[in-house]
Amino acid sequence: MKRSQKSWIEGVFDKRECNKIIPSSKDPHRCTAGCQVCQNLIRCCCGKLIGDHDGIDYAWNFSAASNNENEEWSVEKHTTKSPTDTFGTINFQDGEHIHHSKYIRTSYDTKLDHLLHLMLKEWKMELPKLVISVHGGIQNFKMPSKLKEIFSQGLVKAAETTGAWIITEGINTGVSKHVGDALKAHSSHSLRKIWTVGIPPWGVIENQRDLIGKDVVCLYQTLGNPLSKLTTLNSMHSHFILSDDGTVGKYGNEMKLRRNLEKYLSLQKIHSYYHI
Repeated sequence: MKRSQKSWIEGVFDKRECNKIIPSSKDPHRCTAGCQVCQNLIRCCCGKLIGDHDGIDYAWNFSAASNNENEEWSVEKHTTKSPTDTFGTINFQDGEHIHHSKYIRTSYDTKLDHLLHLMLKEWKMELPKLVISVHGGIQNFKMPSKLKEIFSQGLVKAAETTGAWIITEGINTGVSKHVGDALKAHSSHSLRKIWTVGIPPWGVIENQRDLIGKDVVCLYQTLGNPLSKLTTLNSMHSHFILSDDGTVGKYGNEMKLRRNLEKYLSLQKIHSYYHI
């Protein structure tokens, strides 16, 4: 990526981080000493542990935080934007094969014209003739083999023959994983590229540290912690827009970005737009 392109990305895309600790616990007997142990056990309303708030003065103590307990935490009031420091290319190792995916961490209220410029000009995607938006639960579920085969063949054929973009949550659970399985089966017998865009919340992604860096090429570990509530990215997606609202472990605002992007795409003189 040329220096000017890198500078452009940092100039127009932002990440979000919590800027005020409001403890989520309502326990009246909580420790008020501000000790390190408590900082590692109690979470802010943003979802982060107290001690994980970078840049917030640790001279802050739990007594002061008690004054914030009646204040309702919100993305608009209690997060700060700053230039994104997370974009580049992911190399997913899948046996003997390596899958390459472009990605960026960006605020959920990113301007859509900037996002489309990134996708078309920097990522070299082609404007779709069709958008296939696949929605479903994030929980794992079994799909009967016959139904899975019909779903896979239909999805791949629709995307391949029409030049469609497939848009999902992009994670390794729920319906996104089934989409990934369909694309994996497809890639084993075809060289044709299918653009598959994952739009998950940045705050639910496991192994985030692998991704942080400006214009980096990184190896990403798709094996997550089975005890974690976080999830990993699905390696069969060609692009990821990691929607950031400053929270950890929470879903919701990524759907605003996704709906807005899908609507914006529908206005770009593409032929069709489908929900599944």
